[in-house]
Amino acid sequence: MFGRWLASAVKLPVPDDAGEILARVREHLPDADADTARVVAALAGLLAAVAYADRNYSDAEEALVRQVLGRVHGMTSAGVDAVCAAMRRHVVEVSTVQIPHFARELRELGDAELKREVLDALVDLAAADGEIATSETNLLRQIATSLGLSQADYNDSQARYRERLSSLKA
Repeated sequence: MFGRWLASAVKLPVPDDAGEILARVREHLPDADADTARVVAALAGLLAAVAYADRNYSDAEEALVRQVLGRVHGMTSAGVDAVCAAMRRHVVEVSTVQIPHFARELRELGDAELKREVLDALVDLAAADGEIATSETNLLRQIATSLGLSQADYNDSQARYRERLSSLKA
């Protein structure tokens, strides 16, 4: 009876804002299967959301986003440029309404190790500008929960940057 309300994200349509990011990933990773492209697009979307969580997408954050995307097997520098351009065009929508979509994609398509690696990359990104703002901390906690990760997973990832948490600064 309730099965149609609990359908997998694999059957849900991709929102337009997220669709351009996915299209750029597919364009620049033509040999990747559909699930891999969706995982990479979800990673890019969450990177955009965290980079813009404090409403300042800094040069240091952009450099780290490019580095993370550049580590994706088969992603060229032109691909990184295209995905980053799509992220920038849709950063407001992605950071405000698309986070659940991207987190659901990773929750359903990724294993626990991938989810922890994504969280580590997101925490690294939040710390890239020298401080982790409260807005970034709140978003990171929300994403960790949405990915199905535990509080211990979040604490382990965040512990590397404890001194940069703005909530702990006097």
